[in-house]
Amino acid sequence: MSTPVCYFNGRWIAADEIAISPDDLGFLLGATVTERLRTFAGQPFRVAEHVARLRHSLEVVGWRAERLAAEVEGAIGQFVARNAALIAPGDDWAIVAFVTPGVTYDAAQPTVCVHGFPLRFAGWAHQFAAGVAGVVVDVRQVPGNCWPAELKCRSRMHYYLADQEAARKQPGARAILLDQHGYVCEASTANVVAYFADRGLVTPKLDGVLPGISQQVLFELADGLGMTHGEADLTPEELAAANEAFLTSTSICMLPLVQLDGRPIGTGAAGPVFQNLLQAWSKLVGLDIGGQAVERSTG
Repeated sequence: MSTPVCYFNGRWIAADEIAISPDDLGFLLGATVTERLRTFAGQPFRVAEHVARLRHSLEVVGWRAERLAAEVEGAIGQFVARNAALIAPGDDWAIVAFVTPGVTYDAAQPTVCVHGFPLRFAGWAHQFAAGVAGVVVDVRQVPGNCWPAELKCRSRMHYYLADQEAARKQPGARAILLDQHGYVCEASTANVVAYFADRGLVTPKLDGVLPGISQQVLFELADGLGMTHGEADLTPEELAAANEAFLTSTSICMLPLVQLDGRPIGTGAAGPVFQNLLQAWSKLVGLDIGGQAVERSTG
């Protein structure tokens, strides 16, 4: 077997056989709820939390939340075993689940898929040491009266436009989106967390962003290290004045945000708080997260 198998509408098929109708509302309207997990040492991480968030997204859009979430959870449980022959020693994979309503608005015959692929460590391995630059963009976070921030969906044109704007302003930088009031929300596909020596970890208020599974892990690690954390409105100027800042998401876990709009955050390099939290995360999952990324990206 050289091609991964995936779960698609009740069957396990080769990933290159996935075919979605152009009339599927997930394609026509972007009406797709999704979750992305990763493995550590070949085992899916925080499955229950991801499934719970998927269930909530399904409840928001009014589809059969319990049944569809259970179907996805069962497929995630089988995915690694069915693809074990393709998972190289020391490697880890992304596992992606998505659900659409199919071709009818009532989701009578939804499209359900769980698929995966090796993590593309080369895209971020160097950033554990070098850090990430951020650029505040004009594209704003979608307001809650369009769809709620806690809905994890594939309607992400604003992320695409934000990343394009960031690339024009500073090649290689990540877009930092603000809300309609000018407060920091999130990066495209990542949560933003600031560290202040006198306040601990501070994240933008969770009712305005997608609550991240990795962000929650970071707060659990902070508890273990005796570090305070909380939510607050953050202006771009406050983020720029932080002692350290981080991006968190499933694949990367956490990366240091070392620059904002061309100016350094803190020392302009990965700091001791980042190093302590990354070390604690590595201990939690039983492998050197930064070391694995570097090794798998070069070998």
